[in-house]
Amino acid sequence: MPFATTLATAIGTLVLVADEQGLARIILPPDADRFKADDRMTTAGHPILDAAAGQITAYLQGRLTNFDLPLSLTGTRFRKQAWAIMRTIPYGETRTYGEIARDLGNYGLARAVGGAANANPVPLVIPCHRVVGANGRLTGFAGGLTMKKYLLELERR
Repeated sequence: MPFATTLATAIGTLVLVADEQGLARIILPPDADRFKADDRMTTAGHPILDAAAGQITAYLQGRLTNFDLPLSLTGTRFRKQAWAIMRTIPYGETRTYGEIARDLGNYGLARAVGGAANANPVPLVIPCHRVVGANGRLTGFAGGLTMKKYLLELERR
């Protein structure tokens, strides 16, 4: 049975969703504003959600640089590989889609890396906001480019 909770933060209200294996989704504004828990979800407290809320709060306050949470990710093998590489991008640094594609063995997969970033179920924890265009330009992010810029500036402080 999935568990869900909301978390008020400096970047808006987030929705956190977990199952017994780990954190499954972080829904950012504005999508979080439209989220409706389904009949299979419970909003009762859950240790994974409590840990995620604490770590996300600490991250957004500049007190946490690495997340240590169990994850329950659904995605293709390629997406999971791309997400694993994204998780290795150091706090305060960025990588391009092409660099991640190269790390996956084929620079031509840069667009597919963009698709994986777009499908990232747990933004912040898998820091797809640290992935930028080839010229260093900010490109798409689920929470919008203003939020992406905010997160990158937070990490540079």
